Amino acid sequence: MAKKRPQTKAKRPQAAGGADGAIPVVGGREPCPCGSGRRYKACHGRDAAHAVTELVHRPFEGLPGECDWVALRELVPAATVELTLKDGLPEGVPSVTLATVLPMAWPALRRDDGSVLIGLQNDTSSGDISRDLADTLQRALEAEPGTPVQGRRAPADGPRLQELLAAESPFEPVVHSGFEFWVPDAENATPEVTASLERANAAAIPTVRLSGVDAAYWCETPEKNHLRWVMPHPEERLLDALARLHAQGRSSLGEGTRLVGSFRAHGLTVPVWDLPSEVRAEDVEKPAAEFAERLAAALAVEEPLTAEERRARGGLTNRQVTLS
Repeated sequence: MAKKRPQTKAKRPQAAGGADGAIPVVGGREPCPCGSGRRYKACHGRDAAHAVTELVHRPFEGLPGECDWVALRELVPAATVELTLKDGLPEGVPSVTLATVLPMAWPALRRDDGSVLIGLQNDTSSGDISRDLADTLQRALEAEPGTPVQGRRAPADGPRLQELLAAESPFEPVVHSGFEFWVPDAENATPEVTASLERANAAAIPTVRLSGVDAAYWCETPEKNHLRWVMPHPEERLLDALARLHAQGRSSLGEGTRLVGSFRAHGLTVPVWDLPSEVRAEDVEKPAAEFAERLAAALAVEEPLTAEERRARGGLTNRQVTLS
C-alpha cells in the first residue's frame, strides 16, 4: 500500500551558504556545507535536529484540495498543479506549478522563462511541511531564472502555504504518465537531468485520478491493481462507516475487488482496495461513485456498532499503518 517514489540517485546541489548565511540541508553523512570538514550530522546538522518544529499532523489543512495535496505527496509519482498566489504573481514570473518530484531532487526550480516549479515530495527538515514549502516557494520567486533552489530549514516564524496561496482557487491535479514536464526543451537538457528523467520514468507506477469522485487514484502494479482514496472524514467516524459497509458485504467496488485496509497520511485516512489486474481506472469510476453514496449513508448512522461490525472494524484497523 505504500507509495513508490521515483529515485533520482542524485545529490542535491550544495553551496557553502546563502546570502543570508543559512547552511543548506544535506545528508547526515555528507560533509557540512559550512566547510568545517566534519560530517553534517556532527556539525550544523546537530543544531538543525534540535531546531525541528513541533510536528503538524495536518500540514495541508485549510488549503483547497487537502486530500489531493496528501495524494500527490504520498501516492502519485508524476503530477502537476498550477498554483494561484494570494497576492498575484510577481513581475517576471509567468506561472507557479506544484510538481510531485523535480529533477535531481531539487526542492524548487526557477526556469529560464521565469516560471517556478516546486517539488512536493522532497524531504523536509521541520515538522511543518506547509512552512517548509512556503519558504521554498518564496525563495524560488526571488531566484535568478535558470537556477534551482537549495534545501534549508525554514525559519520558525516564516509563513505557511495557507498564507501565500489563494484560498478560493481550485486545486486541479494533472497526472502524467512520466516526467517529461521537467524538460520543455529536451534536446538542450543537461546529461544529468536526462539521466534523472530516465530513472524517474522507469520507476513511475502508472496512476490515474478518477474523475467522478474526489482524491481517488487508481494505480497499476505487476500482480494486481489498487484504488487508493484519500478521504477528509474524521478517522473514527470513517472507520465505523467502513466497518458497517464491510460487515454488510457492501465495501467492495465490484466483482473481484476487496477493501483491504487503510493507512494514515498527514492527518487523513486513505482506504485501499485491491483490484484484479484487468480492472482499469475507467472500470471503477461508476462503482466508486456508487460506493461514495453508500459511504455517505453509513457516515450518517449514529447507532453503536453491532458485534459483527466491531469485528469488521477490528479487521480493518489491524491492517492500518501510518505514513506520517
